[in-house]
Amino acid sequence: MSANAAPLSSRLPVRWLVIAMLAVVGLLVVCQGAYRTAEVQVTGAVLRLISEHGVYVAGARHTVYFGLGGNRPLGLQMTPECSSLFLVVPLVLVTAVLGYLRPANTRRLLLSLLVFAAVVAAVNQLRMLLIVGLVNWLGISTGYYWGHTLMGSLVSVIGGALALVLFVRIGLRRERTA
Repeated sequence: MSANAAPLSSRLPVRWLVIAMLAVVGLLVVCQGAYRTAEVQVTGAVLRLISEHGVYVAGARHTVYFGLGGNRPLGLQMTPECSSLFLVVPLVLVTAVLGYLRPANTRRLLLSLLVFAAVVAAVNQLRMLLIVGLVNWLGISTGYYWGHTLMGSLVSVIGGALALVLFVRIGLRRERTA
């Protein structure tokens, strides 16, 4: 054993962190349907607050229907690749690796993961509401194209980049010394 190798006992809590993070990944993958249902439930709740027309959430189908009773009813389904979970799962794995490599940063890494997940979830809600707004304004075909493919993708990329910058700044910053 070299002079600067960490004793096994000091690495044990870090190993538990890695195991816990891997368990979280497994849980998120297994429960991704419930997560997507929760995402459309939040979208439905916000739409009920701001919409003039009816809103219905079909949780089992991961779909929010809006514009009911109006001229342009539409349902938006939250698919796995459109869910914010699609970005959260890889960052949980990154957090596990970074926690293993930098055990002194564990608390900041966990905080940064929570901030990342919250920002990505909020950005995804903004993207869903943008799609709804553009469909109501421009019609189903044009509004969905602009809302989902163009502007929605732009919102997702910018929001994801912002979340990633926050993750790095919070989780990997060095402690200030006096």
